[in-house]
Amino acid sequence: MDHEPNLSTSGGSADRPPAQPAPEALCPEEFTGLKLMEPKSAAAGATAVAVSLGHVFGTAGFRRGLRALTLLNQAQGVDCPSCAWPDPDGHRSLTEFCENGAKAIAWEADTRRLTSEFFRTHSIDELAKQTDYWHGLQGRLTEPLVLRPGSRHYEPITWDAAFRLVADELNALASPDEALFYTSGRTSNEAAFLYQLFVRQFGTNNLPDCSNMCHESSGSALTPSVGIGKGTVKLEDFEKSQLILILGQNPGTNHPRMLTALQAAKRAGAKIVAINPLKEAGLLAFRNPQEVGGMLGFGTPLTDLYLQVRIGGDQALLKGVMKVLVERGIALDRVFIAEKTDGFDAFTATLAEASWEQITAQSGIAREVIEQLADLIAANERIIACWAMGLTQHKHAVATIQELVNLLLLRGSIGKPGAGLCPVRGHSNVQGDRTMGIFERPAAWFLDALGREFNFAPPREHGFDAVEAIRTMRDGRAKVFFAMGGNFLSATPDTEVTGSALKNCRLTVHVSIKLNRSHLVTGRTALILPCLGRTERDTQNGKEQFVTTENSMGVIQMSRGSLVPASRHLLSEVAIVARLAEATLGARSAVPWGELANDYDRIRERIERVIPGFQDYNVRARHPGGFYLPNPPREGTFPTATGKARFTSHPLHAVGVEPGQLVMMTIRTHDQFNTTVYGLDDRYRGIKHERRVVLMNAADIHAAGLTAGDVVDLTGHYRRERRVAPHFIVVEYDIPPGCCATYFPETNVLVPLDSTADISNTPTSKFVAVTLARSAN
Repeated sequence: MDHEPNLSTSGGSADRPPAQPAPEALCPEEFTGLKLMEPKSAAAGATAVAVSLGHVFGTAGFRRGLRALTLLNQAQGVDCPSCAWPDPDGHRSLTEFCENGAKAIAWEADTRRLTSEFFRTHSIDELAKQTDYWHGLQGRLTEPLVLRPGSRHYEPITWDAAFRLVADELNALASPDEALFYTSGRTSNEAAFLYQLFVRQFGTNNLPDCSNMCHESSGSALTPSVGIGKGTVKLEDFEKSQLILILGQNPGTNHPRMLTALQAAKRAGAKIVAINPLKEAGLLAFRNPQEVGGMLGFGTPLTDLYLQVRIGGDQALLKGVMKVLVERGIALDRVFIAEKTDGFDAFTATLAEASWEQITAQSGIAREVIEQLADLIAANERIIACWAMGLTQHKHAVATIQELVNLLLLRGSIGKPGAGLCPVRGHSNVQGDRTMGIFERPAAWFLDALGREFNFAPPREHGFDAVEAIRTMRDGRAKVFFAMGGNFLSATPDTEVTGSALKNCRLTVHVSIKLNRSHLVTGRTALILPCLGRTERDTQNGKEQFVTTENSMGVIQMSRGSLVPASRHLLSEVAIVARLAEATLGARSAVPWGELANDYDRIRERIERVIPGFQDYNVRARHPGGFYLPNPPREGTFPTATGKARFTSHPLHAVGVEPGQLVMMTIRTHDQFNTTVYGLDDRYRGIKHERRVVLMNAADIHAAGLTAGDVVDLTGHYRRERRVAPHFIVVEYDIPPGCCATYFPETNVLVPLDSTADISNTPTSKFVAVTLARSAN
C-alpha cells in the first residue's frame, strides 16, 4: 500500500527546560513521500547487487568505483569503513564486500566537490534547513575552512593558520581539562595512537569516543567477567558452532557480511536463534549474491527459533532460560564451572529470586517458549552468543550482557572451538582505537608504558566520556571541542542540549570528509579540516603509506588506499595530528612528530614498544590477512581479578513505563550507516522514501485512538522532563505490544542526556518512554 501525506511542516522545539533551543541542530521536519510495501523475508540477492553497483558507479564513476570495489577487503587492499565484521583468514572472493560496504565506498569516492565557493554562497543557516541526506550529496570537502566569530559563512583558511588558531585556543585555556578530544571509530590505529599521545602530552585524558555511545556496555560487562573487553571467537568458529544466539542485532542492514558466516554455519548443521523485537529480513533468510541460487532468488533459511522479545526484556528472557537449566540440574558443565569459574552459588541464589511472573511479563515471551529455547541450549555445548546495540543501550545493559556471559559459563561455552562471546561492533576501527589508548579512563600500565617510551608523565586523573563531555560544554566548563571524524551532534543523545552545549564553546573543530550537521552548530569559532578517505592514496615524504585497523575479532590488518585524493589540499589524519601537536606543544614535546608523520612504520615501532601483542608489528602487518592479538579467554584462561571467569549476580529490575506510555527504541534504516544517510529507503522493512515514521503495534495504534497514516508528535518522558519530536507518520508494524521504533538521528532529541546505562554511562537510546498525540498542524 502507498501513503503519501501532502504535508509541509514548520519548525518546533522540545518543551524541555532548562535547555535553550538550538533548532538548527534538529533534522528538518518536512515529509518526503512515504510509500509502504510488505517487509522482506530474505536479505541480499540480485537487488542488493544492483543497488550496490548503482551507488558506486552513479557516485564515483565507473573506473574510480570499480577500482575501489576490487580492492575492498582484500588482503592488502582497503579495509571497509562500513563495519568491523572480520574478513576470512584464508581465501577471499573477488567481491569481498556487501551492499553497505559498496555504499560507504561510493560515499567516500564521490566525484562531486565542495569548494569554498559553495560556502560563500550558502550560509550555515541555509545549510541547516537541509536534510542530512542532502548534506552528503554535496560531495567531498576539498580545503580547510573557518567560521569566524559573528560570521554565517565558512571561508578558506591555510593549514598553517588553522593549526595556529587551534594551538592558540588550546594554549590559552586555564587548564588542559577545558579541552575535549573526540574520536570516531573510523580513525586508523596509527592516527589514534598519535592522537591520544598528543592529548596526553597536552595534559588531559578527555578522550571521549563513539564507543561511549554504543559498545561501552560490552567492554564494561566483559572485562570483569572474562578478563578482556572484547569478543572471544574467530570467524572460523561459526562453522564449528552447534548453536548461535543473536540478540539485539540486525545483521542484514548493519553487518551484512555476517550473513555469509551464518549461512556457512547453517550448512554445517548449526541451529540459529534470533532474539529481537522486530522481525528482520537478514535474520530470516539469506540470498547469497555470490551464488547462482542467491542471484535467482533462492535463499538459505537462517533462524530456527525467533523470539520477538519486548524492548528491554532480554535480561528477563535470559534469566528464564537459566532458571530452567539450573532448576532441572541438567546440561550444566560442572567440571568447567568448578575449575574455571567463581561466583556460582551467589549467582544461583539471585536466579532463584526471579519469578516466572516477572520473567514472562518483562520479556513478553511465554514460559513454554522460554523452555523451548532452554532445551535447544541444553542440547548443544558449542554455543556462540552475538549481540549489538539492542543490548548495549539500556539502563541495565551491563547486567544483561553479563547474564549472557553467565549462560555460556553454565554450558562451558567459552574457550573452546565453535563457542564464545561475539559483540558485533559497527565502526570499522572502534575496537582498534580503544586498543591504541583512546579512552578517558586509561589503565595504569598503559600510562606507565606510554610515559617510559616518550619520556613524560601522562596525566592520571580520569577524563570525560561522551555524555560527561556534553555536560561540561553545557555548563561552560569546556571551551574547545576537537573531533577526529564522526558527526558528534547527530550521534549523541538529547540533540537540543548537545547543540546548545557545542555553541557554548570558544572553538569547535571537525576533521571530516563530507559536510554534516555538526559543522552547522558551532562554537564562537569553527574549523572544518578535510582529510584523506581510507580509499585514497596516502603519500608522505614521497613514499606511499598504509595504516592498520582492528576488527571485531581482534585481527590487526593493513589498509592501503589507491584512489587519487579528492583534492591536493587534503591531509591524512596522521599528518593533521602531527602538525597540530607541533603547533600546540612546541618545545614542550620531545616527540619527533614530523618523523613519525613522514613514515608510519616509525609510529608502529613505537606502538610495538608500548602495547603488548604488537611484536614485529611492521612485519606482521604486511603479512596477507594481518595477525591476531592475544586473547586469553579464547584459549580458556581468564585474566580477571581472581584468575577465573566470574558468574555475576543481578536482580531482575522492573523495566516498565507508566500507563499510556510506549517504549521507543531508535534504529537505523537500510540506507544508513550510523549518522550517514545514503538514501531514504528502508528496503527490508518495506518503508520507502521517508524517515519520519514511527513503527507501532496495531493494538497500540487502536488504543491511542489513531489510525495508520496519522501524523503524530512524539513526547519523551524522563523524570519530570519532557522532550518533543514533532511530525512522524504512524506505520503499523509487527512489533511487540507496548513498543515502538523510530529512526535516529531524527529522534535522538528524545533520548535524555541523563538516562544512561549503569556502569558504562551509555545513553539509553533503545529504551525511551514516549506518548503520541496527533500533530496540531
